[in-house]
Amino acid sequence: MLLAFQADGGVPPAAGPAAQGAGALMEMMSNIGGIALAVLVLLLIASLYSWTVILSKMSIFGRATRESRNFINAFRRATRLNEVASIADNYKNSPLAQVYLDVYETYKRQTGGSGPPRSITPLERSAQTASSEAITALERRLIWLATIAATSPFVGLFGTVMGVVDAFHGLGTAGAATLRAVAPGISEALITTAAGLFVAVPAVVAYNQFAARIRVFASATDDFCRELLNSLEEIPARGSAAPRDEPQEVARGFHD
Repeated sequence: MLLAFQADGGVPPAAGPAAQGAGALMEMMSNIGGIALAVLVLLLIASLYSWTVILSKMSIFGRATRESRNFINAFRRATRLNEVASIADNYKNSPLAQVYLDVYETYKRQTGGSGPPRSITPLERSAQTASSEAITALERRLIWLATIAATSPFVGLFGTVMGVVDAFHGLGTAGAATLRAVAPGISEALITTAAGLFVAVPAVVAYNQFAARIRVFASATDDFCRELLNSLEEIPARGSAAPRDEPQEVARGFHD
């Protein structure tokens, strides 16, 4: 009976609020002006790039965290410098491994690959340089997240202002000073503000999270630099009785 009634021209059930809202949004998008459309396209590009950076950095930071944890455990178990160097080659994404490899290369140039270091100062400079380069690599492209987070609301606001200007211009042309005449244009203009916030909020959250993780990496790298240099400084006291032709020793876990 109900199906037959509807087929005969009965009134269909009313659409839900979600369907009505989507329909109103699509109607506003179809009537949007050229400036507002250009603003939305710009915000779409910014959003896509922002999410590309976010997903890329999540992957990079995840690998750096895992590899740093594994490398520091391997370093503390090792008994020879060359043994740690061969292990470090497997952890290219870890800033700690990058620091160790640079310091080890400086150590080999200074000592020829065996014996205690003649001077700890070049090793300190090498550690500082390697640490700075590793942290800078982790910070790459984060400035774009900060830029997108800071400018997207203003780009959206620009679209809103221009949309309101167009709405009042049309109101003046029509000569009908009613809310019904100006409301559609203002509602279309406000879409750009919402779009700007939609782009900015994820970028702000991601930038703050990544900045905090970089501070953690920087602190861990500084701690490792001190631990590594202390190990190198302890080589003379612990390795004085070892034959000169044996592989160079690491202070932590050293044995004759």
